[in-house]
Amino acid sequence: MKRRVFIQKGLLATAPLAGLDRFQLLRPPDHVVTVNGPVPTRKLGFILSHEHILVDFIGADQVNPMRYGQDEVFDTMLPFLEDARRRGVRTFVDCTPEWLARDAQLLKRLADASGLHIITNTGYYGAAGEKYLPPHAYTETAEQLAERWISEWRNGIDNTGIKPGFIKTGVDRYPLSAVQRKLMRAAALTHLETGLTIFVHTGDGRAALEELTIITDTGAAPEAWVWTHAQSEPDRALHLQAAKAGGWVAFDGLYPQLADRYVAFLQDMKARRLLHRVLISHDAGWYEVGKPRGGMIRPYVSVFEDLIPALKKAGFTTAERRQLFETNPAEALTIRIRKTPPQF
Repeated sequence: MKRRVFIQKGLLATAPLAGLDRFQLLRPPDHVVTVNGPVPTRKLGFILSHEHILVDFIGADQVNPMRYGQDEVFDTMLPFLEDARRRGVRTFVDCTPEWLARDAQLLKRLADASGLHIITNTGYYGAAGEKYLPPHAYTETAEQLAERWISEWRNGIDNTGIKPGFIKTGVDRYPLSAVQRKLMRAAALTHLETGLTIFVHTGDGRAALEELTIITDTGAAPEAWVWTHAQSEPDRALHLQAAKAGGWVAFDGLYPQLADRYVAFLQDMKARRLLHRVLISHDAGWYEVGKPRGGMIRPYVSVFEDLIPALKKAGFTTAERRQLFETNPAEALTIRIRKTPPQF
């Protein structure tokens, strides 16, 4: 018997004595998928969970990589990423979806140059009056859309070999349109096949709860879902409801003048022992195609200059801050199929 096989069999034989599930020894460690491949969750460090590098708002009918120069975007955005890294960021989640100028090769170039782990996505963005949806989003079934996104997970994006690390989609306010409901079902089906977490740009709290119903009815657990831009919903009871259900509540549109408001959101969650369901980020950047040198770029700094000092002043501990910016986003992004439990 070869030594490796002997050791493996010996470990499996002793697993019950150690109180372990023997299959845990064969299961890959928790990881995320970056533009440079898998990275163990424990190595992600400080995470900005919702940002942008490049966006083109021209619409799905006209978006095209020929509308911008990749070298110019690279030269413009690299200093902002390097600044974020100097401030302590180690992982950067780029939330620009397909049909809004997602550029996986650009992200890989920037990851290599900046030293950041950068994560890109699959999925379609149905918010903003569905301006960024391709025609086939209306004619294909949820299953067909999901197969497109699953194919990117299996084979890579646009023949680059670069794979998505989460699903990004979006909806407007409640009630969701027929195609937006279909996007939610397609996202849930994709999750159940890939383990990619679903990030949903959401118009309001009632829309968030409708999303959650569709996703769970399809078989994915609430833990597979992120309510993106929850700060836009003024009814804080809905934040708590989504978090209690097991979803991720993302306050991810931070500006300096909103730091105190974000502290209030987090105090609500902390008081109800729900801080472990929260994500925080800026939704900052970005190089906007069609504007000279990308327009006015918003740096990824307010978390460090405004929010963290306000959290310290409000009595949030080092462990609580680490949970918000390291533990929570790492858990949310971990590749893991999360199913609704069977009903008896």
